Amino acid sequence: MYKPDRFILQKYADLLVNFALNSGRGVKPGEVVQVLVPDVAKPFYGALQRSILQAKAMPLMRLLATGFERDYFNLANQEQLKFFPKAYLKARVKLLDHTISILADKDLKALRRVPPAKIMTHAEAQKPYRIWLFDKEYEGKFTWTVALYGTPAMAKEANLSLTDYWQEIIRACYLDDEQPVKQWQRLETEIKRLTRRLNQLEIETIKITGEGVNLTISLGQQRRFIGGGGRNIPSYEIFTSPDWRGTEGEISFNQPLYRYGNLIQGITLYFHQGKVVKATAKQGQNLLREMLKRPNANKIGEFSLTDKRFSRIRHFMANTLFDENIGGSQGNSHIALGMSYKDAFAGNPKQLGTKLAKSLGFVDSGEHCDIVSTNKRQVDVRLVKGRWLTIYADGSFLI
Repeated sequence: MYKPDRFILQKYADLLVNFALNSGRGVKPGEVVQVLVPDVAKPFYGALQRSILQAKAMPLMRLLATGFERDYFNLANQEQLKFFPKAYLKARVKLLDHTISILADKDLKALRRVPPAKIMTHAEAQKPYRIWLFDKEYEGKFTWTVALYGTPAMAKEANLSLTDYWQEIIRACYLDDEQPVKQWQRLETEIKRLTRRLNQLEIETIKITGEGVNLTISLGQQRRFIGGGGRNIPSYEIFTSPDWRGTEGEISFNQPLYRYGNLIQGITLYFHQGKVVKATAKQGQNLLREMLKRPNANKIGEFSLTDKRFSRIRHFMANTLFDENIGGSQGNSHIALGMSYKDAFAGNPKQLGTKLAKSLGFVDSGEHCDIVSTNKRQVDVRLVKGRWLTIYADGSFLI
């Protein structure tokens, strides 16, 4: 069975520690870095610890046991599902400067026989922890990054050999380059140039048309497009959090969604007056509809486009981190249901309080679910002065 060599894993770890954290600047001496590594990614553990120690930061390493999730949900009662260790998690948030989360699965559909309502009850109970971390991030006191470690189960779902699956990871993260950090710094410059151009346009309305989509989105007041920053490795997307109230029409997605230990595919969403009023899926429809019942999960929290010229991902990877950044022949478009990103506020995110965020149409939700399509799509925008402009077609930005 294929195993990535130590040289590649060390280069991967160095990229996460010395570039991705601190918004592309890397960790500083003395900072506390939490590292979450599933046991199926154990070979990566040592490389990550080594990179942090060499940077003179403080590693807080956690090896996570996998394969017990189904037992938990089958056995847990409602009180247990809602259990939230507030003091413990509050102390953790206070301690941490950064978190590196490694994604690795040995069964992507482990919860397929678990009642969706139980999964959502547990997920909703954990919302405060996520909010605390985001609040600390918006204060400039916390950063995070997410990366992928390929496993046989993930490769099988993607219809790739484990060797080919890892070659996609290596290529996507520039681990085939002598200096991956320099390549990511170069890409950051390109992404920032494009986001600046988008933000100079004074966009009012976004119209997405093409195969399986006829959707109108209101960008909203005091918004900006963002991208990069090391939050995901890899990340080629450019995105924003629009005013949910102006979403009208329908959108279908041709990419499968692996979520909550389940597979959902063939998704179509119908929006009216900003809310999903109908949702269908060829598989996993019950889970999709249960997810939409979570508070504000029936509203759009993100709209994103990936330029195929930026992306080095060529193949479906059965993981949202990679699939929302795929290039291919048409790039990709995706939306997220649920939570908005305060980074998309044109002002200082620290000043975006609950009342102002609500008045501007930002979504407050414990859910944030990205759903992806690689179908051919065109994106036109109406500017504040009334002129229409095509900004994206055939998988590339045109500005």
